[in-house]
Amino acid sequence: MPPTGPQSVDRALAILDAVADAAGPVSAKALARRTGCSLSTAYHLLAPLTARGYLVRTAQGFGLGPRIPGLHRSLLRQLEPAPRMADLLTRLRRATGAEAYHTAYRGGLITVVDTTAPVTDAANPFTPGRETRAHATAHGKALLAELPRPLRRRYLAEHGMARLTGATITSAELLEAELSRVRGQGFALSVGEADPSYTCLAVALPRGSGGDGDGDAVHALSVSLATGEFRRRPQEIRSALAQAAADCG
Repeated sequence: MPPTGPQSVDRALAILDAVADAAGPVSAKALARRTGCSLSTAYHLLAPLTARGYLVRTAQGFGLGPRIPGLHRSLLRQLEPAPRMADLLTRLRRATGAEAYHTAYRGGLITVVDTTAPVTDAANPFTPGRETRAHATAHGKALLAELPRPLRRRYLAEHGMARLTGATITSAELLEAELSRVRGQGFALSVGEADPSYTCLAVALPRGSGGDGDGDAVHALSVSLATGEFRRRPQEIRSALAQAAADCG
């Protein structure tokens, strides 16, 4: 008998994640195998996901459905801290030559909300979705630096501080010192801490600059580019990022 209740919900979400992570359509048999359920259970869960538009069934298997883009648009609407954020990111990309990002902390999670990087750019280290490397990214540091210490400690306890490169800060004490510098200088920098080839620079947006009305939310703007390119013109990139943040006010 197919599972019901929380187990059924968890497996349905696992199926959705498996389809999202796949390079192309996935068969029901493959989804059952990947999520550890029977084929009958997989079909039982695939039916409502397909009916509601979260998935679509093709001759090759199951793929993401038309409901997914709508979810992302809703996320943008709920988290957008300033009108025309997409336009602002585009201008920042044009001014710096670097990919630009809008990131937010809300409800104990950090999310890369939007970016100028094409979805087909597999080399880009930061893609829209949940961010679990906040301790190693500039946007993560910018957001963590804005949180009260208890919330910051809770976030790090839940997500950890994995060593991603030789430059990653993995000590809570050293990270606190880093975040203190971030607050003092007004921007966060990560040089090869999340990805050895990239530098990212971020600024937190002023509280109350947005229209989401969520007092729990903190927003940041950031850019990422090859470290060698950043070192050739750090002040130019920093000035462009500061101007973009001021435009959100």
